[in-house]
Amino acid sequence: MHESLQTAKKWLRGGAACLLALLLCMAAPAQAAGVTADGPAAGTSARMLVPVGHTVGIKLFARGVLVVKLPEGASPAKESGLQTGDIIVKCGGVSVTSTEQFQTLLQNTGEVSTDLQVRRGGETMTLSVSPEQNDQGQYAIGAWIRDSMAGIGTMTYYDPDSGAFGALGHGITDSDTALLMPFSSGSILGSTVKAVKKGTAGEAGELRGDFDLSSDLGDLYANTSSGIFGTLSPCELTEQMGEALPVADPDEVHAGPATIRSNVDGDAVREYDIEILKVNGGASDGRELLISVTDPGLIASTGGIVQGMSGSPILQDGKFVGAVTHVLLSDPTKGYGILMETMLDAAQNSA
Repeated sequence: MHESLQTAKKWLRGGAACLLALLLCMAAPAQAAGVTADGPAAGTSARMLVPVGHTVGIKLFARGVLVVKLPEGASPAKESGLQTGDIIVKCGGVSVTSTEQFQTLLQNTGEVSTDLQVRRGGETMTLSVSPEQNDQGQYAIGAWIRDSMAGIGTMTYYDPDSGAFGALGHGITDSDTALLMPFSSGSILGSTVKAVKKGTAGEAGELRGDFDLSSDLGDLYANTSSGIFGTLSPCELTEQMGEALPVADPDEVHAGPATIRSNVDGDAVREYDIEILKVNGGASDGRELLISVTDPGLIASTGGIVQGMSGSPILQDGKFVGAVTHVLLSDPTKGYGILMETMLDAAQNSA
């Protein structure tokens, strides 16, 4: 199955829609890990992790359904008080598990007013909605909703002792609302890079790959603002990985030469030269490293940092220091990264 990083949507006029969006597994445009619960404390220099750098297919399923858009005119959804960014978790007292199941619940309700349990921010509220029949004769409330996302991104690290992994260095967010996708379950798939759309000033490039849909490589257990995390079983991907490296203490990371490991062609993971221009540990938006791609070969093939490279491990002085997260749209040779300690803290807290 060929997948790129474009958003695919399906709109049912006036009704719930089943949406499959390809996540922005990127270096998300700047304009605009994993440890188990009983693992060692995050951020210690003694921790040894394998810097991976290989692309993987990612599937994520939401907890409930996310309202991503409301029509401009009147609709049952608007009249009920539903807002963009709300997460519908129950309909008529029944837990919502997918867009299709939500649509079925609405058909069972008919025109009778029903309660929707909704999460908005950190609060839970109950709204009353009266579905109406649309042009297809289906009962609907009039809203764009989403229950899943899929796309391609880069695995950052693997812990051979626990089987835990981390990827992306940032969370999977909805492309319409920019909100972190509420997590229910997810998995990773084997992926091979088939083509590259080069990045240019003002337009982010992207990796395009094939997913192996025959089996999952591992399961996700968290989607956080500092990355996605899960467990990986021994497989062909783990056999291709290199040796574990010590995780750098944040104080050891400095401006100067470094490298990243990325998979931008087929199955090959290569090391490319970069420069760490600035270290800003503890940045609230996770942009803790300002980096510049200096490798002529990478610039020639991708233009710099492109969508799908998010999560590429950053190495310096023989240590594992962080991961690529964002690209500067004004200059694709530059972008941002996150410190490994920040990723590991997020992994431990979410475990």
